[in-house]
This record gives sequence, C-alpha cells and structure tokens, in this order.
Amino acid sequence: MIAKFLREYRSLLLAYLLLVGGFILLFYLYRLPLTFLYQALLFSLTILILFSLGLYWKFRQRMQALENLTDKDLALLDKPSDLAYLQVLSTEKEQWQEQLLAYKTREEDLQALVKMWSHQMKVPLAALSLMSQTDNLHQADVDQQLLRLDNYMANLLNYLKLSNQASDFRFEMVQVREVVVDLVKKYRQQFLQRDISVAIDGDWQLKTDRKWLSFALSQVLDNALKYNKTGGSVTIALDKGITISDTGLGILPEDIPRLFDEGFTGYNGREHQKATGFGLYLTKRVLHQLELDIDVDSQVEVGTNVRIFKSD
Repeated sequence: MIAKFLREYRSLLLAYLLLVGGFILLFYLYRLPLTFLYQALLFSLTILILFSLGLYWKFRQRMQALENLTDKDLALLDKPSDLAYLQVLSTEKEQWQEQLLAYKTREEDLQALVKMWSHQMKVPLAALSLMSQTDNLHQADVDQQLLRLDNYMANLLNYLKLSNQASDFRFEMVQVREVVVDLVKKYRQQFLQRDISVAIDGDWQLKTDRKWLSFALSQVLDNALKYNKTGGSVTIALDKGITISDTGLGILPEDIPRLFDEGFTGYNGREHQKATGFGLYLTKRVLHQLELDIDVDSQVEVGTNVRIFKSD
C-alpha cells in the first residue's frame, strides 16, 4: 500500500526535494548560519510528514473503497478524477446492461424459434412416417413433405445467419425472371397437386444477391400457395419490381400492419395451423439488406398482392 502511495504522490516528493535543494542553494549563496538551514529543513519535513499522513489515510480509504466498491463507499471517491472515472464506469455499465439485455432477448427469441421450428418439423416427419408405415409412399406426397422440411430448415439457418450478422451478401446483376422460374419449378408439385395455375409476365434486371433474393421470394410464393384455394391461380408480374398475386383466403385488414413482426402469425396462420411467424419477418429483413421494400395489399376471400420494389 505504501509503495502505491509513493507512486501516486511521487510528484509531491519531487517538489519537496526541489524545495530542499532551493533552501540549501539559498543558504549557501547568502552564507546564512547552518542553524537556520536545519530549522527550515526540520520545519518543512514536519509539515511534509503530517501532510503525507493525512494524504495516506485518505488514499488508503479510497483504495479500499475501490477494492470493495459499494454504494456507501462511493462518497469517499470525491476527487474530480475519481468522479470522471465513475462517470466512465457508469456509462460502460449502462452499455453492458443494454448489450446483455439484447443478448438475452436474442436468446429468448432463438429458443422460441427452435421450439416452434421443432414443432413444425414434426408435422412433415409424422406424415412421412405414416406413409412409410402404411406403405403409401406416393412420390408427389413425399416430395411435398421434403419441401416443407427444406423450407423449415432454411428458415432456421437464415434466421441464425441474420441474427449473428453472418450473412454473406454478394451483389451481381440478376435476371429476376430466372430466379422466379427456378422457384416455380421447385414448387411445381404443389401447383399440380392443388391444381393452381401460375403465370409469369415480364422481366426485371436487378443488382442484388441471387441466393438471398431467391429465399425472400420463396417465402412469399410459399404463402401464395399455402393460403390459396384449390383450383386458384398465382400471377407473377415483373416490371421494375415484382408483384405476386394470388386468389387465396386474403388477409384481415387489422393483420396487415403486423405481417412482418417477428413471430406474428395472424388469423390465417392460427386458423389453419400453417404459420411459424418467421417467414415474412425474415423476408422483410433480407429485403432491407438488399435495399428492397415490400408492400402488401389484400382482400378477404379475394386474394393478396405482394409487391417488392427498389427502395427510394
């Protein structure tokens, strides 16, 4: 403790030594009696010792307060430098608490997603198991369940990438029609199985990330199929944007403002037990990264129009 005190107040000791040197030089130049010099040195040394004892007592209290910092001990840290350090620590503490809260929120969201994801995965797995047990493995039905499993897995992995800021966006000029055609081919079994017609009109060249754009469009197209009517239709128009229109159930007006909220399923999702509440949320986040915007217009029992366009 004494060594720390000496390092803390070494400038004071240096000033005293300079003062002593000044005394000696002054007495030497004026050839004053050495008795006066001894008395001056003794007097200054006495003041230094008393002053140092007081400083040491306060220094010791401050060091103990810092080692076992409590609200009661904060009153001992009253020096301007102490107050400045305490302010810095307070700011750091607030930032750390905010980061901790954000981390806990992400963990809770991830746990909720994994629970929901595992529940959703059980449905196609149970369907495949039942097909196997009853020896009723039709290729179209198997492909449909495998596609659902693939979509759920993609949602989980992409959610983790976006949450951890680990997404790998690579921008290039993309013919959006090619992306749309590949997606329609991917979902062709569902189009055929439910007798839903599909039409693609126009084209759009866009500098974007092909993989992430395909993922965002797949979520919209999946919903257009999921909530469509048997014998319905899906129209995809490309002209300085993408408009995906369906003749499905439609969306309640009060649900539209919250469609892209994390975990929101809406009336249709709850009624038909088909939604996880993360598909459109991820779509919105991905499109934002791609500098694209999305707008939804819908009428119940008439259909839904989803427009994706370049942000201003």
